[in-house]
Amino acid sequence: MEKHDSEWQAEQKRVTGITKLLTARIRQLSEELGLHRSDVVDMRKDFWEEVTVNFSSPDDLGETSTSLRQQAQILNERERHHLQSSKALKKYKKLVVSPYFGRIDFSESGDSGAEKIYLGIGSLMEDDGTFLIYDWRAPISSLYYDGAPGPAAYETPGGLVNGNMELKRQFVIDNGIIEVMFDTGMTIGDELLQQVLSHSADDRMKSIVATIQKEQNAVIRNDRSRMLVVQGAAGSGKTSAALQRVAYLLYKYREVLQADQMLLFSPNPLFNSYVSTVLPELGEENMQQTTFQMYLEHRLGQEFQLEDVFSQTESLLNAPDGPAAAVRREGIGYKSSVAFLDAIRRYVNLLEHEGMKFKPLMFQGRAVVSKEEMERQFYAYDSNIKLANRIDLMTGWLLKKIAAFSVEERSASWVEDQIEVLDSSDYQRAYQMTRRKGGGHDNSFDDFDTEKSMLARYIVSQRLKPLRVWTKRGRFVDVKGLYSRLFTDRQLIDSLNGENVLPEAWAEICAMTLDTIAAGELAYEDATPFLYLKELSQGFRTNTLIRHVIVDEVQDYSPFQLEFMRRLFPRAKMTVLGDLNQAIYAQGEVLGDLAGLVSIYGEENTEVISLTRSYRSTYEIVEFTRAMIPGGERIVPFNRRGETPSLTVLNSESELLASVEQDVLNLHAAGYHYVAVICKTAEESADVYTKLQNRLPVRLVTKETPNFQKGTLVLPAYLAKGVEFDAVIIYDGSDQKYSRENERKLFYTACTRAMHLLHIYSLGQLSRFLPAAARESVATASLKS
Repeated sequence: MEKHDSEWQAEQKRVTGITKLLTARIRQLSEELGLHRSDVVDMRKDFWEEVTVNFSSPDDLGETSTSLRQQAQILNERERHHLQSSKALKKYKKLVVSPYFGRIDFSESGDSGAEKIYLGIGSLMEDDGTFLIYDWRAPISSLYYDGAPGPAAYETPGGLVNGNMELKRQFVIDNGIIEVMFDTGMTIGDELLQQVLSHSADDRMKSIVATIQKEQNAVIRNDRSRMLVVQGAAGSGKTSAALQRVAYLLYKYREVLQADQMLLFSPNPLFNSYVSTVLPELGEENMQQTTFQMYLEHRLGQEFQLEDVFSQTESLLNAPDGPAAAVRREGIGYKSSVAFLDAIRRYVNLLEHEGMKFKPLMFQGRAVVSKEEMERQFYAYDSNIKLANRIDLMTGWLLKKIAAFSVEERSASWVEDQIEVLDSSDYQRAYQMTRRKGGGHDNSFDDFDTEKSMLARYIVSQRLKPLRVWTKRGRFVDVKGLYSRLFTDRQLIDSLNGENVLPEAWAEICAMTLDTIAAGELAYEDATPFLYLKELSQGFRTNTLIRHVIVDEVQDYSPFQLEFMRRLFPRAKMTVLGDLNQAIYAQGEVLGDLAGLVSIYGEENTEVISLTRSYRSTYEIVEFTRAMIPGGERIVPFNRRGETPSLTVLNSESELLASVEQDVLNLHAAGYHYVAVICKTAEESADVYTKLQNRLPVRLVTKETPNFQKGTLVLPAYLAKGVEFDAVIIYDGSDQKYSRENERKLFYTACTRAMHLLHIYSLGQLSRFLPAAARESVATASLKS
């Protein structure tokens, strides 16, 4: 005990010294930054006064150029120094609150003594270069996450370093005071993890650097694989690990990798807000964040009214069992499959020889170039030229056709009519344009004929400008016609489908697809195949700047969409995170085993890591929810105890509303600040919100909701993915709501959002997906009462 006290005092003394050093550096940097800021402002203001400008002779011009370059370099250097100092100040301000969270004593093989290594969210050095705190991402820091006292080793750029870990110690430090300190023989002691997990939920995801587990560390530090697949149970920390992975990669490759070269595809805009502070907490800039829907809107939103995945899901969940719903699901399954992907690839190969469709170039109701003429030209090119390259050749040919048409059109009667009504501003623009093109030399047109010719040229050029833009964008390719043909020509699709079998309801799927397209709409399951065909036929747009792509909730993407991403980002590595037990969208059912993703980059470039331990929820909640799904026994609950989930059966909605109201009030009174009332659909959520808002302060979450806020939220189950709450109230967990097999995972996902408490209400009989023992106990209690 005395030894522990003396060690605590020694550690506290060190923390106090570190805190004083950080405070001094913060003060010094703050003063320097004030001076730097003033210097930069003054330099910008006086920039031209410090430069000698003289263009009289070539020598003077060279001197002016040199003077400009030197002054710009000085300004850039000052601004760069200011930026570096600002980043250092931010880091020190974070460290001064909690300088570090861990210590290991490590003696390298052959050394006589052990080095004391303290780990924090950033590094801190003495003026002589001695490390006082190591960044958690440094190579030696992996010992803290992976090792235990005894023989240990860590990887460095120069090779493996072997040695012995003599001590592992963990801290909780707040404002310069050690609140918790203990030594552990485990990777990360359960005591610290218990404390962190028992905290309340928050409106932003927190960094987990102090509690990273060994299996999570394997995800974070993996930089070998072209594609890393992380299969993780609900609450296993896969998203947190992925974000720390981004911070790690930015640290390790800081000379060549920037935050804006990394891209996160998240499940919804609400999730983007939820994870937005993790990287800044670690001193890194945020990477780019988007959703797949946003990309589809960017590419196809001007051509179609696009359905999103939430509308698709809402439609399927609200649809009664019957032929129409079955046809839609069957269509989604096929259009999301590798079979359809292969069919479209074969289709593009076929189009190189026959069947290409074009739209005529039209001007004022007349065809500048007919689609028949375009087709003849297209197939006149060498058959060995790939389709997309031929489209490039076609674009050049069509622009020449437009140029020739423009010359002919200048003498048309409508052009003379337009000349008559030109105002002065149009006249001036016409003059300036002809001057730029070398058509005029003086301050006025030479004579009436010249003036008329130049004005005609200007008018026709302006009128044809949209057609030229349309042509340069490849809009003359009739992608809508090409895609529709797949659903009108049965013989064609049969030949393209090869040995794969078309859905039984193919005729109905075709009719549904064509009706939607005719209405100017595109179903969610059609958007990616349509865009893929568009890209293959017009030239694939790629983004070579992005070097790493992270896809969260990958189980909700189809193989088709993932292959499209691979083509879109050809130079990027990928990290994909998912849980098949939370595959709640229809196209996600096509993916099957996540291990199947190896086909995208090949087995030699893919690694699969499984995270089976669940940390988010209490032991009781994990035990309860894992019984809801096949294979749930493989999920390992963390031993943080809590209350058993409660099941309450009610007979009327008035009783249900009253019970939920009282439950919410009790939860807030008990200190639970983040409470979710989770409904099955957006339609049910809106109805429940309307009924509750007169009783309680509640917020409705929709697919447009931009951020996650404290309080009581009413939301559909599919928008709760990826976030967590102190307490979850399932508004109606009855068998009437959740009985179809495709609703099992939706129900499971909703229940696993709870960190501390899970309360399930039911109007009538409980869902068949709830654990049998829990349902039987409720039934027994009802009989006794």
